[in-house]
Amino acid sequence: MKQITQLGATVEEAISIALQQLSTTREQVEVEVLQEAKKGFFGFGARKAEVRVTVKEEEIAKTNSIDETEKLDDQVSDTNIEEQAKLVIQKVVSETPVKQAASDEEQEDPIESAKNYLVSIARDMGIEDLSIDTHKQGKNILFKLESEKAALLIGKRGATLNALQQLAQLVVNKSAKSFLMVKLDVENYRERRKEALEILAERMADKAIHTGKKVTFEPMPSYERKVIHNVLANRVDIETHSEGTEPNRYLVIEPVR
Repeated sequence: MKQITQLGATVEEAISIALQQLSTTREQVEVEVLQEAKKGFFGFGARKAEVRVTVKEEEIAKTNSIDETEKLDDQVSDTNIEEQAKLVIQKVVSETPVKQAASDEEQEDPIESAKNYLVSIARDMGIEDLSIDTHKQGKNILFKLESEKAALLIGKRGATLNALQQLAQLVVNKSAKSFLMVKLDVENYRERRKEALEILAERMADKAIHTGKKVTFEPMPSYERKVIHNVLANRVDIETHSEGTEPNRYLVIEPVR
């Protein structure tokens, strides 16, 4: 349970300070007023307001989901694994172009072509236990990847997973009769990353309002920026926009003055 007891000149000031300490918002906590502020007489008998602020259980669960995605990032960022993965992908692509991979067996199912290509890349990355389960719905194909080296497949902030997804997209559509949309996922990372971004978006928006200054995110893919734009679209106290050029384009939140 995340909880803090805080004093303030007023109840609202005490709550505001507590929210800062807990890095959360008013909607995500329960507040118990322990005592109201009292002015006193000529300074005597004055007392500050005191509140107990507790983060709701469901919000703690959401925070834990952020921690889990960050742990996966840490597994990669603590070493040079991510750079190694990028080099392997570049090497494999240069030696076995997507066009060749897709045309080696012209009659082969495009999904099977992509699966074989991904397995080949994974082996060059040192991943021998990769298994792939596919789900096709209309023009959408989901490749669910499983391995003991999930962090290596994901990469920091999903960079390696995004690169593999782009390659799979190209392989599939080289031999498909109509355009198909490909999505790669590992250990439900995509959904957990989306939830983490939604929570982060609200926190950063509240920070912009509290400080009265704009806040910026680290560079991220366009679909991740879109998640944040959509979450904050109905807020009238802030504005969001993107700056920079790909692949270093980033999102900015500014308070409405």
